[in-house]
Amino acid sequence: MAYTLDLKTFTDKRGNLTVIEKVIPFEIKRVFYIYGVDDSIRGGHRHHKTIQAAICIQGSCTIYNNDSKTETKFELNQPNKCLVIEPQDWHTMYNFSKDAILMVFASEFFEAEDYIYKPYDK
Repeated sequence: MAYTLDLKTFTDKRGNLTVIEKVIPFEIKRVFYIYGVDDSIRGGHRHHKTIQAAICIQGSCTIYNNDSKTETKFELNQPNKCLVIEPQDWHTMYNFSKDAILMVFASEFFEAEDYIYKPYDK
């Protein structure tokens, strides 16, 4: 089941500094980011083994999650909130603001065989 983490943030008159240290629950093997998205839906898959941690570092987006038991929508609109997506979590990402940048850390290198595109039956 997907869940959110609060990232440690230091704020003063100069601005904000958010630290990602010792909170991601896996070794990071890949980092990618999604931006410039129109009204398309991204994702539409789950994994055999990859765990992901998603942070909307600018703007906002919605992530729909279904782990075969529970369906949840997460609004990512703060750069100090991180959504951990487990391998069994079938997810889509949509409703991107024009300025959205969604950064994702992954526990595995890209392998096409790790992706499962069929959603759970309802």
